[in-house]
Amino acid sequence: MEITKLSPDDEAGCIDAVGIKNAVLAQDCPEMVPSTPRGFANMLRYGWDLEPGHAFLARDADGTAVGVLNVDVNLYDNTNQVWIDVDVHPDHRGRGIGPALVERAEAFTRELGRDTIGYGCLDLPADDEFARAHGFEQKAIEVNRRQDLSTLDWDVVQRTYDEAVAASTGYELTMLTGALPGDLLEPMVELTGSINDAPKDDLDLEDDVFSPERLRAYEEAQAKSDHTIYRVIAREKATGALAGHTVIAVERERPHLGEQHDTAVARAHRGHRLGALVKSAMLLWLREAEPQLARVDTWNAESNNHMIGINEKLNYQIVTRTLAYQKTI
Repeated sequence: MEITKLSPDDEAGCIDAVGIKNAVLAQDCPEMVPSTPRGFANMLRYGWDLEPGHAFLARDADGTAVGVLNVDVNLYDNTNQVWIDVDVHPDHRGRGIGPALVERAEAFTRELGRDTIGYGCLDLPADDEFARAHGFEQKAIEVNRRQDLSTLDWDVVQRTYDEAVAASTGYELTMLTGALPGDLLEPMVELTGSINDAPKDDLDLEDDVFSPERLRAYEEAQAKSDHTIYRVIAREKATGALAGHTVIAVERERPHLGEQHDTAVARAHRGHRLGALVKSAMLLWLREAEPQLARVDTWNAESNNHMIGINEKLNYQIVTRTLAYQKTI
């Protein structure tokens, strides 16, 4: 078996990698959104916010692609860590491919001068057994939920919005697509940092560190990946302070798919139903702005009861649970 690093310009290699990942989903969790070669390559070029990911492709002696290792490397914070995904084609499991990819991940982590590996997998007995066999300790549970806009009760959305407006009369909304205007950049740095109040459970993680440069990097990476960013921001009328926001990105390659990128309310402004306000306002906006949008996926820690409560009211349904592990090498 040969394990080689993938370039985003290796079209055939990216197609092979996506074929493996989608074969794994087809067997283990067919409800999850499959990858595309274009999207996979863009993650290797741009990452989430110009933190390009790394990928390694395993081929057997016949040259058949049999496994993929993805490695995400934080550049802004938690710079002692990497996070990995390991996928082995269902037709080639039980042949030592997974262990070889974990070994390559550990070597790459050492090459980067880092000492902690995070690992995510589906909540399946075989995946849990694999993680523990390689020294990983479970630290958190995350849940993927999906909103099906075709079955959404828009009366409930409108009622949620109207009730939130009544509870937040001291606030007003701003709706934006694409890059932030310059006068909002610094205030959005502070507001975006409110995501650090979300539960981390037992994960060994520092708070995310945000800056104007990082927000611009996020906007650039999403634009180059052909995602349209929609933001709804709540502002306190009396002070002009930014109090809460939500962000959804819509794919242009598959414009029926959207992903919830962020929702946060600043600590000083909680208790005014701003989370429900921005999320319901976003839905009403997207119904007009993106009429082809059919599904929106979101991820939350299983322990994030407040946000989950809002999501479930807005018809988010569970797709799958994933387990997050860490180990020090």
